[in-house]
Amino acid sequence: MKHSPGFLKLAEQAKTRVREVSTSDVWKKIQSKDDFLLVDVRDADEWDQGHLPSAMHMSKGIIERDIEKKIPNMMQEIVLYCGGGYRSALAADNIQKMGYTNVLSMAGGFRAWTQEERPLSFQDASQIKLNPSLVE
Repeated sequence: MKHSPGFLKLAEQAKTRVREVSTSDVWKKIQSKDDFLLVDVRDADEWDQGHLPSAMHMSKGIIERDIEKKIPNMMQEIVLYCGGGYRSALAADNIQKMGYTNVLSMAGGFRAWTQEERPLSFQDASQIKLNPSLVE
């Protein structure tokens, strides 16, 4: 998707205020069962097409409204991701302004994750596709 210049400018400004984490680091956190929450901020139709294992869904349109109910601990480590890393940076910037202190945005987003052939989950959590080369 080609993004508008205004959106890209806004996202790039947000990225200067947000810490980013690589897909590789997120995969390591999932594998080692680190104490963090993974939040997919993509739209519902994107979520339904597959998401990262152990992720919860709060789209960019509602995260600011719902996060305090779903994640009341403002010191909890939270990793946000979207399709390419822009919406997650915007969402991370906003929830930091709300007082969340340990927020990261996954660089490259879902596209980078899938290009690296990392595992996906689907609406039914019992369906997980694993790349055999990633399973130890």
